[in-house]
Amino acid sequence: MPIPPGSPAVGRLLLRDDVYRRLRDAIVDGTFRPGEQLKDGELAEWLGVSRTPVREALLRLGGSGLVVTLPGRSTRVSAIDTPSVRDARDVIAAMHALAVRQTAGRLGDDDLDRMRDANRRFAGALDSGDLAAALDADEEVHRIPVAALGNHALEAVLEQFDPLVRRAERLRFSADGHASVELHSRLIDLIAAGDAEQAASVAFDIWHTLPTDERETG
Repeated sequence: MPIPPGSPAVGRLLLRDDVYRRLRDAIVDGTFRPGEQLKDGELAEWLGVSRTPVREALLRLGGSGLVVTLPGRSTRVSAIDTPSVRDARDVIAAMHALAVRQTAGRLGDDDLDRMRDANRRFAGALDSGDLAAALDADEEVHRIPVAALGNHALEAVLEQFDPLVRRAERLRFSADGHASVELHSRLIDLIAAGDAEQAASVAFDIWHTLPTDERETG
């Protein structure tokens, strides 16, 4: 497994969640590619931590479908599996629709302005071809209603399944994600207007524009 050069250690007091997020993000952004073997010793050295939090993170990643572990053999980054991504996408879409339905008309001006600003950054990142920034800005647009709702069960579902969907979403943005800019704008306007049902419908539809097969992006 090639370890990315120049990645700084993150400190001995790194929390388990931080290890998980670092490894999750490295899979989502393509640093670790489908089929690549992940060795806990090499990952621990890369992150500057012991093997224990790395092993725990790999177990969590297995629960999210990002890695596949063969007992006594190896842990590898999972392939982008069409049925798994489709199932995760449907769950993610339903959760975001619920969050938007419950928060439409209730978000303050600051939250709405943050959503609009994130959408502008999303559009700019797409124009410049910065996929990492595009994914971050897109995530921020959708995270604001979720955070405002404060439903921890919903957040836990998103935490589990969102990374699997984000990996496929990166493929979409590498092709053309500009249709999402307009959909985001419409979503924000509907939330501001308090149109809960239409806003929830748009939120649901946004996620169903996501291709679930690499071939759909070509």
